[in-house]
Amino acid sequence: MGFIRHVVCAMSGGVDSSVAALLLKRSGYSVTGVFMKNWDSLDERGVCTTEKDCEDAYRVCQTLDIPFHQVSYVKEYWHEVFSKLLKEYEKGRTPNPDILCNKHIKFNHFHKYAINTLGADAMATGHYARTSQEDEEVFQQTPIAPPITLFRNRFEIRNPVRLYKGADLLKDQTFFLSQISQDALRQTMFPLAGLTKEFVKKIAAEAGFHHVLKKKESMGICFIGERNFENFILEYLEPKPGNFVSIEDGAVMGTHNGWFTLTLGQRARIGGQRDPWFVVDKDIATGDVFVAPTTNHPALFRDTVRTERFHWVTVDPPPELVKTHMMDCHFRFIHQMPLTPCTVTLNMNGSLWISLSQPIRALTPGQFAVLYKGDECLGSGKIVQLGPSEYTLQQGRERLAAAAQHGEQQTPEPAS
Repeated sequence: MGFIRHVVCAMSGGVDSSVAALLLKRSGYSVTGVFMKNWDSLDERGVCTTEKDCEDAYRVCQTLDIPFHQVSYVKEYWHEVFSKLLKEYEKGRTPNPDILCNKHIKFNHFHKYAINTLGADAMATGHYARTSQEDEEVFQQTPIAPPITLFRNRFEIRNPVRLYKGADLLKDQTFFLSQISQDALRQTMFPLAGLTKEFVKKIAAEAGFHHVLKKKESMGICFIGERNFENFILEYLEPKPGNFVSIEDGAVMGTHNGWFTLTLGQRARIGGQRDPWFVVDKDIATGDVFVAPTTNHPALFRDTVRTERFHWVTVDPPPELVKTHMMDCHFRFIHQMPLTPCTVTLNMNGSLWISLSQPIRALTPGQFAVLYKGDECLGSGKIVQLGPSEYTLQQGRERLAAAAQHGEQQTPEPAS
């Protein structure tokens, strides 16, 4: 009898991770299920949802006859994800907790726990994504130390593991995995890589996992769930009232409880206004939140963003980008939004300028710019600066035209 590989599967109590564990077991691996507790949350009825999810994960492990563990990262989540989120909101940005949770918790603390504490040969999750590795190759990986310089020695030959979209493009979750480390990716299996959600549900039904099939898909922010965001954030940040100001004429339209309760593109709830107004910009120095009177106002559209230092899944930027400092690829900053063609420019500090083929609505600082080349997810970088809006450019053009016209009228007749 050959050596049986030990795989630790992250179990959430949902259908995807349950089927991932089942498929690993069927493939002949020695599987251990582990439930991660990251947040103490109560649902609307005051029931601790984490306990229910943990119980559901345990029942699946019992059915599969595999060991079950639970591990708490509440403290780590608070320090490495949640407190960073609050700082981002205070800066007027809108962060993405799901991307940060994968980066810091699942593919860092949990990965180390699986490999170092439980002695696993690999870890697995129920994400809809795939890598350039065959399952057998996952077990032959040795961790590689990250480069000390900005880029690696160009003579060093490496075969990085690449991250690709899952077969179910509607469920593809590479967007949320775009910040994970190469070390963790090398030792991760995605059993659902080639499956559709419908087929996963069918497997779950046949396996008798009815208790997880009945559950609603979790749609809210990974710890807030479906609560009112403004009420939630005001439990942690002091209200900082300010004015809603019209971007068109500077008129004060109403007041808000703090710029951090609002994000670009959302409808602003302004009392006494018959027509809807939308958030287009924020000034955290004055507390003003700028609003415009239609959902597709030109002040909401921009076609350029700058990221902080970009995280490449393969560690190095693509060779064509290093060579010419420019590259064509595709962009999204919201999961499942259509991919937009773009041209990226590499800056000396590793950050990127991204020029989009068309203006996009409500590009938002703090969100992640995720790049794709074909089916490959190249990585992501936090958006830290926006280019001018269509409205600003339009005003600039009108001013230039007016100045030119004025100049023509003022031009004296040449002396004969």
